[in-house]
Amino acid sequence: MHSALKVSIITAVYNRCKTMPGAMSSVQMQLHPNISHIIVDGGSTDGTMDVVRESFSANQIVISERDDGLYDALNKGIKLADGDIVGLLHSDDLFADEMVIPDIVAAFSDPNVQLVYGDLDYVKETNITKVVRRWVSGHFFTQKLSLGWMPPHPTVFVRKSVFDQLGVYDTSFKISGDYDAMLRFFQSGICCAYVPRVLVKMRMGGVSNRSFKNILTKMKEDYRAIRKNNIGGVGTLVLKNVSKIFQFIT
Repeated sequence: MHSALKVSIITAVYNRCKTMPGAMSSVQMQLHPNISHIIVDGGSTDGTMDVVRESFSANQIVISERDDGLYDALNKGIKLADGDIVGLLHSDDLFADEMVIPDIVAAFSDPNVQLVYGDLDYVKETNITKVVRRWVSGHFFTQKLSLGWMPPHPTVFVRKSVFDQLGVYDTSFKISGDYDAMLRFFQSGICCAYVPRVLVKMRMGGVSNRSFKNILTKMKEDYRAIRKNNIGGVGTLVLKNVSKIFQFIT
């Protein structure tokens, strides 16, 4: 039965006391009976852990300690994950509705499926009902990788065994570790399934776009991930960035 599949949701957080309650509620509202929520706090100083403690529930696993960045925190969460399926929900993000996890689990009812992904809405930081961009992933085929394609990372769910087989996040990346992991996973040949609907609402203002310096760092790291995974070159990087323009046309 679908309900027998356990899902572990990992939230890496640092100083997000204002948005963390929404992320936690978003997990709690899911209409799937078998979820664990793993919260990895990087030693917040703004009261985030007070918020977490106030809303603590039996299905949560919480650690709070200094880490070496986002991907180190996510790797800690993966190590603690006790589910058959692992997904992420960043502290600024929300699941689109209460049926996200049931729909994901239904896709994994096929035992051959190892990875499931969907679409994402970028919303205003102060008004989550206002959609600014819509990232429609579409169905995957291998040639798409060299054209700069990837699904929105927050919508990607994998079986825990995928991390055992293909590795966790490369912590030498500071911004593009998710892109590197997605290239590794998708070109490995594992069976993927696309859920053609919005799964996650992401607030605008992420780390990679907060400054011109971060944008340059991301482009350099994206290029390194492209070369590391042997899926293209400068053309792939250009196409990856150009494709974002169409996300503003809904």
